[in-house]
Amino acid sequence: MKIVVPLAEGFEEIEAVTIIDVLRRGGLEVTTASVGKNPVTGSHNITIVADTDLAALNPADFGGIVLPGGMPGAKNLRESRDVIGFIKAVYSRNGYTAAVCAAPTVLAQAGVLNGKRATVHPDHAAFITDAVLSGDPVVVDGRLITGKGAGPAIDFSLAIVRELQGAEAAQTIRSAMQVYWNE
Repeated sequence: MKIVVPLAEGFEEIEAVTIIDVLRRGGLEVTTASVGKNPVTGSHNITIVADTDLAALNPADFGGIVLPGGMPGAKNLRESRDVIGFIKAVYSRNGYTAAVCAAPTVLAQAGVLNGKRATVHPDHAAFITDAVLSGDPVVVDGRLITGKGAGPAIDFSLAIVRELQGAEAAQTIRSAMQVYWNE
């Protein structure tokens, strides 16, 4: 399955690189896409060259979109018509939408959290009014996967692998990476 990971200025580096790495280890085809300029600089001044620009991609080619958080990265994603349109297009075709840290606010902006269980970094919970918020580090509600922050980024990414590639694939990565988090 093809997954797109949009990167906007100010993204959280731990979350972005963890998502990209773990999903690729899980056999998913990950495309990084800049929102705005490329290369893209994260919130801690680490610069990544994205594979392409999000505007150049067709949402119909992707089975999922995964958003790293970070500030102002999540705000920049939330303000991008391309990102919001991509989320809506993927979700309407029964694709997967996932976001971690502050980025679930982007899913709220796109209207895909309505009535769903989700988690978000506590500093951004007030922005989400249409979901049932949980304090759990990772929440899966059907095709929606959310994570609370940089700390649970590996488990968030493993949850995506588990949902898309199966429990055995996620467990293989967990074992190889020596990840021992209790879900």
